[in-house]
Amino acid sequence: MAITQRVTILGGGPVGALLASYLGRRGYHVTLYERRPDLRSQDVGGGRSINLACSDRGWLALERVGIAETVRRSAIPMRGRMLHAEDGQLTFLPYGFDGQAIYAISRTLLNKHLLDFAARQPQVELHFEQRALSVDFQRHQLRLCDERSGERRTIDVDRLIGADGAFSALRESMRRQDRFDYSQHYVSHGYKELAIPPGPDGDFALDPHALHIWPRGGYMLIALPNADRSFTATLFMPFEGARASFAEVADAAALERLFAQSFADVPALIPNLTEQFFDNPTSSLVTVRCSPWVRDGRYALIGDAAHAVVPFYGQGMIAGFEDCRVLDECLTEAGDDWAQALAAYQSARKPNGDAIADLALDNFIEMRDLVRTPGFQLRRRIERRLHQLLPQRFTPLYSMVTFSHLPYAEARRRGQLQAAMLDALAAEEGIEELLDSEQFMPLAEQAVAKLESMSSARSK
Repeated sequence: MAITQRVTILGGGPVGALLASYLGRRGYHVTLYERRPDLRSQDVGGGRSINLACSDRGWLALERVGIAETVRRSAIPMRGRMLHAEDGQLTFLPYGFDGQAIYAISRTLLNKHLLDFAARQPQVELHFEQRALSVDFQRHQLRLCDERSGERRTIDVDRLIGADGAFSALRESMRRQDRFDYSQHYVSHGYKELAIPPGPDGDFALDPHALHIWPRGGYMLIALPNADRSFTATLFMPFEGARASFAEVADAAALERLFAQSFADVPALIPNLTEQFFDNPTSSLVTVRCSPWVRDGRYALIGDAAHAVVPFYGQGMIAGFEDCRVLDECLTEAGDDWAQALAAYQSARKPNGDAIADLALDNFIEMRDLVRTPGFQLRRRIERRLHQLLPQRFTPLYSMVTFSHLPYAEARRRGQLQAAMLDALAAEEGIEELLDSEQFMPLAEQAVAKLESMSSARSK
């Protein structure tokens, strides 16, 4: 079919920019409006953007539009978690198998790549410092405000997609309509970013091929590498509380006590820790669920606007990228019939948006509390051994989410069944001695066969 419709996108973050490229390549005239200045020509400070980690689902979405290799050149592979104990002991837990890795990349740098790529397409127009105010669904009009002049104007829209994040203007207009379900949930923790500069020799101060975690039970610090050999560290703590919270760290002395007690190796890595801590903002973490994601065959939510999640599975942006790929596939299958394509997109993605929200909340507890426990590490050893012995029949939950394209909802369903099986195996007497022996094979066969039976029964 000849494509003449215009598509308007709200939001120029990674998901909105990627979507502009997908739709531009299909021949649509795409106009993107972003509230912030163009970060390609602005010095964008840190402090609010948790570093991103790209994994298989994200790479596939980037490959489909031809930008994966450009992004990969700016990314650093992380092959596992490096746990920092209170006494300074390090424990490395691989993410996957045979060198599988997730890739750290600065959100700003990734966003620049995606905006540059979109801007090179003649069908795509990018407009910055344009804030969406509201949408009139009857007149099919979008109300905008120019952030520089304060001028307000109304434009007509043929198709409008909200990629404008957890506080989406399109979603807010949809929420005011009848029969729109919406919920948001803030975790009790906030986060603050801290920059770890390169070491005295100009090299990385920590192993760059790991995601570093200082899990402390109730709070934690993580650090991801950057291309300039620095690390972006993120401190997650409760907003309030007597033990360790942002409210309690009210002055330099309290900050010094916290790090001396919990992160003793970190102050040497951050010479200006006090300055950064009190200068950088403390931000909140929210999960958003809503329904429906689409309206009238013209309007749709995508990425965080549809399913904002906490960052603890490293899948928030990736889920948004996967939304873009699936929407593109739905448009192809529907012959660019938008009503049909948007209905299929929502049916495919809504259950998976809910599933990754749950998985991310579960992984928060795992990263913060469980990774440092002997029981958790034993279950990880069992998972790896099961996959080694029966690779076609058993895949750990983390690998299903991170290193496959299995729908999130199905990965979560299988992961719930696996959890009970792993607990049972971990409770077996002498299991640690059996793991690397031939005697473990019968136990593995029995456990996986039972798991397969349960999975088959539940899927019927």
